Amino acid sequence: MRIQKNFTEIVGFMLLGMAVLVISFNDRFTISNPLFPESLLTFNMIFLSILIEAIPFVLIGVFIAGIIQVFVTEEHLKKLIPKNKLLAVLTSCFIGALFPACECGIVPIVRRLIAKGVPLFAGVGFLLTGPLINPIVVFSTYMAFGEDLRMAMLRMGLGLAIAVIIAGFISVLFKSNQLKRSKGMTNERSTVHKQPIGKRLKSMLEHAIDEFFDMGKFLIMGAILAAFVQTYISTKSILGLGEGIVASTLIMMGLAYLLSLCSEADAFIAASFRHLFPQTSLLGFLIYGPMLDLKNTIMMMAVFNIRFVMVLMIIITGTVLGILLFVHPWI
Repeated sequence: MRIQKNFTEIVGFMLLGMAVLVISFNDRFTISNPLFPESLLTFNMIFLSILIEAIPFVLIGVFIAGIIQVFVTEEHLKKLIPKNKLLAVLTSCFIGALFPACECGIVPIVRRLIAKGVPLFAGVGFLLTGPLINPIVVFSTYMAFGEDLRMAMLRMGLGLAIAVIIAGFISVLFKSNQLKRSKGMTNERSTVHKQPIGKRLKSMLEHAIDEFFDMGKFLIMGAILAAFVQTYISTKSILGLGEGIVASTLIMMGLAYLLSLCSEADAFIAASFRHLFPQTSLLGFLIYGPMLDLKNTIMMMAVFNIRFVMVLMIIITGTVLGILLFVHPWI
């Protein structure tokens, strides 16, 4: 029954996998062969690298979502999240900072938390800080910038402050949870947590499988768009527009959005631009990308109401740019 429920998604993933294997291991499909243009092979390589980079974190995310669905009750969450809005925002941001999840893997976790009763603004705090300032990201930033602790601390400190401000805006603007209804969200208030441990583990795996196929297709769509942008839009032409602190920061934020890099690796790309742009612009790349990129935009649109996603994108963009320009004299 589980296979029948996700039959379309399973067939799609199998066909995609078969196509990848044929193109990757068949000697006829090489760059020197005119059967495929070089740009298409480059697109294929970038698409696969994005997908391979993101899928492990999505798998972690869906398993955590399954655990939350089966083993975490609304009562547990009420005890964890304070009633005071400010404390709830701070708590969600600090908890998110402890999760080693990328911007793709965090989406199914946040959807499950909000469906369980976590306030939307607290979920947004978790959504923004999880991919941005978790220990792995902080360490990779430290290493990418030549063991520069200051850059890692700036990313973590400013990122946390920006996430708190954005979650505060959301707490004022939106009162409902803004979730779309989907097949994976139909039994949120079930009594599965009262069942024997064996059935609960089985239910957890079933929820994780449903979540993976539900989110996986949107990850693929986002990866295709990101690969297309990286293949057919010249990065040099984009970078050439960045003159002045405002323009250069906007350019680096836009580049972070289009490239859709995993937050555990984006610092190494940002470091390659440090001779071209000031630190403020580099921080725009490092902070904005994990909060918002092509991949997680597609995934959020599958989870939340479109209007909410659009407003959230505007708030994230305006807050990141505004805070960075405000602190620029001291960076």
